[in-house]
Amino acid sequence: MSAFTEVAPGVHRFSDTCNVYVVTAADEAGDGRTGTGRGAIAIDFGSGDVLDHLAELGLETLDAILMTHHHRDQGQGLPRAVAAGIPIFVPPVEQDLFTRVDEMWSARVLYNDYNLRQDRFSLLDPVPVAGTVPEYRTARFGRIEVKTIPTPGHTMGSVSYLVDRGGARVAFTGDLIYAPGKVWSLAATQWSYTENEGPAMNVLSCLMLQEEEPSILLPSHGEPMPDAVGALEQLADRMSGYVDSRRTHPWDLRDWLERPFVRLTDHLLLNRSANSCVYVLLSDSGAALFIDYGYDMSTGWPAGTDRAARRPWLASLPALKRDFGVTSVEVVLGTHYHDDHIAGFNLLRDVEGTEVWLPENVAPIMADPMRTDLPCQWFEPIPADRVLPLGSTVRWQEYDIVTHELPGHTLYAAAFEFEVDGVRVLATGDQQTAEGRLGVQREILNYQYRNRFRRDDFIQSAALYRRVAPGLMITGHWQGREVDEDYLQLLTEQGDELAAIHDGLLPDDGMLPPADGNLVLIEPFYQRVATGEALDYEVVVVNPYDEPREVVARLVTPDGWTDPEPSSVVAAAGETVRLPFAVRASATPAKRQRLAADVTLGPTRLGQAGDAVADTH
Repeated sequence: MSAFTEVAPGVHRFSDTCNVYVVTAADEAGDGRTGTGRGAIAIDFGSGDVLDHLAELGLETLDAILMTHHHRDQGQGLPRAVAAGIPIFVPPVEQDLFTRVDEMWSARVLYNDYNLRQDRFSLLDPVPVAGTVPEYRTARFGRIEVKTIPTPGHTMGSVSYLVDRGGARVAFTGDLIYAPGKVWSLAATQWSYTENEGPAMNVLSCLMLQEEEPSILLPSHGEPMPDAVGALEQLADRMSGYVDSRRTHPWDLRDWLERPFVRLTDHLLLNRSANSCVYVLLSDSGAALFIDYGYDMSTGWPAGTDRAARRPWLASLPALKRDFGVTSVEVVLGTHYHDDHIAGFNLLRDVEGTEVWLPENVAPIMADPMRTDLPCQWFEPIPADRVLPLGSTVRWQEYDIVTHELPGHTLYAAAFEFEVDGVRVLATGDQQTAEGRLGVQREILNYQYRNRFRRDDFIQSAALYRRVAPGLMITGHWQGREVDEDYLQLLTEQGDELAAIHDGLLPDDGMLPPADGNLVLIEPFYQRVATGEALDYEVVVVNPYDEPREVVARLVTPDGWTDPEPSSVVAAAGETVRLPFAVRASATPAKRQRLAADVTLGPTRLGQAGDAVADTH
C-alpha cells in the first residue's frame, strides 16, 4: 500500500507530523501524473520520513522544499534535507527562525514572559536555507511554478502557495485553515497578551486568498477542501465573530480591507489601515507616490521585536488600484528611518518596481542600518534609488516636492513640502502630535534621546514651519491638521521651552554636554564577521567643553582579538572627532562579543563610555 494519497493532479499527500505534499512536475498533458525523471518539490517536510518513500512516486530526490511557516511539526526533519542536499526555501518574515533559531533560543524571555507567540515551537537548531520565497510573485522551483501569497494568521510570517495544475488552482495553505470554518489552533493566533492581532489577520488572509480563486485548499492539518472559496468564507465569518467577542465595538474587517483609503484632498489619500500613516499622492497620469510605507493593513503590534514579529505586505494595493485608478506606484519617500515607516520599501520595489527616494540625511542610515547605534532599525539595508539633497526641489509628475531637514524626533529625518489641489502640505513624520483641531492648548514634542536629539531641534523645526507656512500638516501617527498662526506660535513657544528645560537640567559649568548623552560612540555598532577577519572601527567623541581638549581613546576588544594602540587627537570646543582603529577578530566563533571605547578628555577620564557588539562565525 502506498504511503501517498493523490489529492490533486500530480499532488501527493504524505501523512506525517503534518501533511507533506509532494508536487511532481507536469508532463506534456500538464497533470504531473506520468513520466520519468520529472522532478518534484515538497510543501512542508514534517519529520523527513517522506524521503524514505519517494521511490513509490518514481522519484530519487526532491528539487526543493517550500515551507509554509516555521513551526516544528512542519519541519523538524529538515536536517535530513540538508544532509541530502535538497534546497530549502522559507517565508521571508520567518527566515531567522530557520537559519538563526539558536539566537531565538538563547535570547527568548523566560521569566515574566508576556510574549504569547509560539516562536518556541520552532526548530531546535538552525538549518541553512537556499533562499526565501518571493511573496506576491511566481517563481520556478525545479520544473514547477509556484506563486507565494502572504497569509498571516497562524503565525505572522505564514505564506500559502498556489500551483496551477490540470486546469485547477491548488492552494497549499499551511495552518491558515483546518476545515471549512475551522482552524488547527486558536492559541497560535494569540500573539500578544490581550490583543487580537492574529485572529484579525486570519480574517484578512482568508478574504485575500479568496481573490486568488483557488479550486482546492490543501491544509497542513485536515482534509482537502474542494469548495475553497466557501471554506475560506466560513472561516472569515466565524473568526470575525471571535474577534468581535474580544472587543468593545465590532471591527468590520471586510470594510478595512476593501476601503483602506480616505481622501484628504482629491489627489491626496491617507491609508487608515497602516500602523503608521501612509500618504498617497495621486497623479492624473495614474501613477502614485507614497510618503512612508511601513506595516500596511496592520491589526496591531505582536509581542517581540524580532523579524518574525514584523509583517510588511501589500494588502491595501488592490483597493488603491481598483478605487482610484492607480496604474503604478512609482515612488516612495521616507520621512525617517524607523521600521514602522519604511519596512515595506524593499517589498514595494521588488513587487511593484517602486523607486525609493530618500533624503540625504536618511539614506546612509537605511543603506547600512547597524553601523549606527539607533533604535527601530529595519533588519536589512534599504538602498536609495535617488538621494534627495536637503533644501532641494524634485519634480515628480505634475508636483514639485521640497525636502527639508527636520531634526527633533530624530536627527535623521526630513519633511516634504508640496502643493496639491491648491493646498500647501507639509509631511512631518513623527515630529509632534497634531490633534486635528484649531485652538489646541499643547502638542507633545516627540523626541527620544537615542534617536539623536539636540536641544534646539524643535526651535529649528518651528522656524521651518513659519517659512513654509503650510495650509495642512500631515503626521506619522496622528490626524493631520490645518495650520494657523496660533498653532505656529504654539510650536515656537514649545520649542523655546524645551531648549530652556534642557539648559536648566544639564551641566553648564564650562561644558555643554549633548542633550542625547552621546559623548562617545563606536561605529560600526554591530556587525557579523568571519573569524579572523580584519575590521575597521571608529570611535566618535564629542568635546563638550568650552576649550580645546586632547582626546585619548583606547579600543577595548574581546579576548582573542588584536589589541590596538590608543589613538589621540585635539578636539576644539564643541567639536566632534573620529579616531580610527584597525583590529582583527578572534579565530573562535562567538556571539555578542563586546567592545568598548575607554576615553579621556584632557584631565577628565570618561572611562568605557561607548560600546559595540560583534558576532563572529
